Amino acid sequence: MPSRNDVDYFGAGPAPLPDPVLEEAAKILLNYKDSGIGIQEISHRGADAADILEKTQLCLRQLLNIPQSDGPEGYQVLFLQGGGSGEFSATVYHMVSVWVAKQWKHLKDYKLLGLDEDAVVDGLRDLVEEKMKIDYFVTGSWSLKASQEAARLVGGEKVNIVTDSRKHRDGKFGVIAAQDTWTHTKEESDVVMTYYCDNETVDGVEFQATPSGHNLVADMSSNFLSRPIDITKYAAIYAGAQKNVGSTGITIAIVSNKFMPPHAEMADPKLLRRLGLPVGPSVLDWPTIAKNKSLYNTLPIFDVWVAGKVMQRTLDLFSEENGAPRLAGQAAESKKKADMLYSVMDEHSSIYQVVPDKSIRSRMNLCFRVKGGDDEAEKTFLKGAESRGLLGIKGHRSVGGMRVSNYNAVPVAAVEKLAKYLLDYAKSEGANGSV
Repeated sequence: MPSRNDVDYFGAGPAPLPDPVLEEAAKILLNYKDSGIGIQEISHRGADAADILEKTQLCLRQLLNIPQSDGPEGYQVLFLQGGGSGEFSATVYHMVSVWVAKQWKHLKDYKLLGLDEDAVVDGLRDLVEEKMKIDYFVTGSWSLKASQEAARLVGGEKVNIVTDSRKHRDGKFGVIAAQDTWTHTKEESDVVMTYYCDNETVDGVEFQATPSGHNLVADMSSNFLSRPIDITKYAAIYAGAQKNVGSTGITIAIVSNKFMPPHAEMADPKLLRRLGLPVGPSVLDWPTIAKNKSLYNTLPIFDVWVAGKVMQRTLDLFSEENGAPRLAGQAAESKKKADMLYSVMDEHSSIYQVVPDKSIRSRMNLCFRVKGGDDEAEKTFLKGAESRGLLGIKGHRSVGGMRVSNYNAVPVAAVEKLAKYLLDYAKSEGANGSV
């Protein structure tokens, strides 16, 4: 039976966790802080849980330089459940409510002219039907699912697709179309939000820069904390913890105060129902979660603890140097590891075919085929990888092929081992270089 030291894991998620974090976790599962009970058993409303939440949030604010203020320039850090898929819905519920409340506030002035409330509601309903749009970049499987969820909740006619990568690559993902082809909703006042997925885990596509858009919202689940970001460009970002941050069980949302009470009003649920718009569940309601300090319902504190320890480890490994952002060191390491693998694949392109366009290749999820997707060749490749203790390389069931997930916790030594296998396999197939 292989030990942990005998294998290197490149699975897409749940992802590898740092050994020191797991070793400490094993101890506190039985006895947390010499209390005689395990961390999974402590009250989520007790002092220990509050301390874990506070420290984890502080680490995250330091890593991403998240403004902490009660004013509109500040951002809320929320810990929720429901995963990224839950946030597909939460983003729509919240941003639609903010947009509707803003329109309602303007229209209420007409009541002063003698119009009754029903007439004002009718006017608002016309605005919703004729003007309200949610813009989506569809660049891979996850942003596609997010756009489909929005269409399910508010109707497809209210969803504007800024770009659909499949239209630029024979029906398949693997490219982000040129910016001059993007079709944003023309009037910013009509835009509820502009949504994109920063890194498409299934398709190996990663944005190289922040795209344009009004009220920008991003799913950063699979490249979260892998590079610096300017949080002030966003209305909100979210990330499932199970890729780069920790264990499955929590989702982190970072939301601008400009879109949260008291700086933004939320539409009354009764008004939303009169307009035929959805009212979201309380467990996905950002203001409710914020008001209750992420403890509206029973939060899995152990998962928050894991995330906090992973974040603290990142802080310890990559200190600020010469004014560079805190995550600059992590970004450099992520690029180094990805470049190591892509260079072997490019050098032996007769054996390995990287799926996405070179300009938008992901550093986190490297998707490729072996010998053009030959079934026997790919089975042989996987078997050889497993014999060397290289696990989790099989591609997503929807696209096939290979996928190497290069998350933060994957050691450089593991990537070096995989790069050597890529080279050895190519040589065993008679490849001497690019063809």
